[in-house]
Amino acid sequence: MGPHKGQQFRHTPAFILLFLAQSDAYGGTLLTRLENELPAYRSDSAIIYRTLQSLEEEGAVASYWEHESSGPPKKWYRITAAGHQRLRELRDDIRARQQNLAYFLQTYETMFGRES
Repeated sequence: MGPHKGQQFRHTPAFILLFLAQSDAYGGTLLTRLENELPAYRSDSAIIYRTLQSLEEEGAVASYWEHESSGPPKKWYRITAAGHQRLRELRDDIRARQQNLAYFLQTYETMFGRES
């Protein structure tokens, strides 16, 4: 049984903001990066675009249209100052969760061994 559906996508905003802090991107690029760089992470384009819309509504990202020589225009996203602040808050939350998970693993391995 996999993670609870809500938990599966809990950190999507954190990864999107992290990627946008590196460079502007459009939705398809963000989905590809999530799939390639986080093999245990499962997402889809609907989740990405809903998250981007939510981040834009709260002012963490801004969008603009890029017209390329071939194909339709693409909606690109960039992180804002508010997005950088949100990214720091998400880092603090993830750090706290990581400490809790490390405690769980250490306790489990002490009780049952690493390979059980």
